[in-house]
Amino acid sequence: MAAPVPQEVVTPVTNGTQSSANAESCLAATEGLEGDRPPLGCPEFADEMEPMAQIRSIAELDDVRPSDWAYQALQSLIERYDVFRGYPDKVFRGNRPLSRYEFVAVLSQVFLRLEELLTTGEIARIREDFSTLRRLQQSYGGIATSLDGRLDSLDSRLDTREERQFSTTTRLTGQTAALITDGSGAPLTVVSRTRLDLQTSFSGKDLLRTQLELGNDGGDAVSSAQSRQGVNLLGTLGLLAGGGGLDYVGVDRAVRVSKLHYTFQPTPDFSLTVGSRLNPRDFIDYNRFANDSDRNFASSFFMNNPLIIQNQVDRPGGAGAVVRWQPGGSSLSIRALYAATDADRPQAGTTDGGLFGDRSQGSLELEYVLNRDLVTRLQFTRAAINGMDIYAGGINVEWTWNKQLAIFGRYGIGTYRGFNPFLGQSLDLTPQTWAIGTIVRNIVIPDSTAGLAIGQPFVTRDLGNATQTNIEGFYSFLFNENISFTPGLIIVTNPNNRRSSTVWEFYVRMVFSF
Repeated sequence: MAAPVPQEVVTPVTNGTQSSANAESCLAATEGLEGDRPPLGCPEFADEMEPMAQIRSIAELDDVRPSDWAYQALQSLIERYDVFRGYPDKVFRGNRPLSRYEFVAVLSQVFLRLEELLTTGEIARIREDFSTLRRLQQSYGGIATSLDGRLDSLDSRLDTREERQFSTTTRLTGQTAALITDGSGAPLTVVSRTRLDLQTSFSGKDLLRTQLELGNDGGDAVSSAQSRQGVNLLGTLGLLAGGGGLDYVGVDRAVRVSKLHYTFQPTPDFSLTVGSRLNPRDFIDYNRFANDSDRNFASSFFMNNPLIIQNQVDRPGGAGAVVRWQPGGSSLSIRALYAATDADRPQAGTTDGGLFGDRSQGSLELEYVLNRDLVTRLQFTRAAINGMDIYAGGINVEWTWNKQLAIFGRYGIGTYRGFNPFLGQSLDLTPQTWAIGTIVRNIVIPDSTAGLAIGQPFVTRDLGNATQTNIEGFYSFLFNENISFTPGLIIVTNPNNRRSSTVWEFYVRMVFSF
């Protein structure tokens, strides 16, 4: 038997004339119809409907194929029961909807046809179709039972998830990174860092972000080589700048709040962020291919421009605010940031600490999206760090060549002036920095990422070695949807303290995310 037939397509008819009882059912079926459209199967109203034509064979329909799921049902209605009327252009339009009134009219005509066949003694044909219906009923009964079971299971799982869900407004994510590292002048060590992120939205257009962090206070070869008399100048924890080394080193063993800020949108093209723990790298100098030590480069130098993102503010975080304006949803975005690391520890009678004292930075960034593949950012930073006045400008570019290859680069130039108490001397420096690299995806292993970058973090002839050059290469692949592995190599030639000519560091990174 046929499945429900679309409304504008089919009008059941019989071989004989319509009975008076059928005419009455047609009139009754018109009651309650929206508009003046008559039901199917009512010849009395045929003049008001689109012209129909008798179809004697399913082969006459141009848009019905033997592969269609209802093909046999249509064939039976047309060729066995002669209950069909279609468009003159020989189309069925099988995806059109069928109203309940039309379905009743079609069903009525089918029963009338069955009664007619019974009176003519064609019981065998009807018995065969009833047997088919019974088999279909049994088959679909099994399917229905299976679906009922699956729905019950799904309901149970949903109930369990609702009971165990963390929050209806907060999303919890986390990452644990563990690295085995070995290198020049440093023993084989393990460096680890764990972060828990809680992202809460109260209206759907705001975000409260809270991040907890702890590590094992590990060290690595590059950061160790960059220390002079116990003072780290250009390592991961560099007092002058972030000049290289693993981003995970020096994370305290005690749990601390590493991020705490709230973002909301007063208007669709303007957002404001305020908080007591802001990290400048989260808001400016972003780059899709070199900005996340859990996914791409592990070195702190290749994550950010060390003159624009000041290490002494970014690593501990600071209190402040960030504004972002994207006028009219255009390709131009403007961001302004201010953060003070020691806002909660002002020192009376000095310019150190407090919201506008030493260890603070203000930055401005203009981002322009030329197209979805090419993005440029111009930056300016003014900072007060360890007795020095710092001014710096920079540019950040990312270019997606195709789905597999991307290129990125950063450049910066600045001035450092003032007395540095850690070095015990006055500085008047004009350092430069640059980095360029490439990312290649899907090499050998699907969804894998390989990267290679080279750059100089702090080029100046007035302090240390102006020819220090950093190189990093890595190959990252997914073990499963939660775990990734990344072997990598960092090389630093002519390190700033001149203690050795070249520092080599090999690492294997495992990141578990949830």
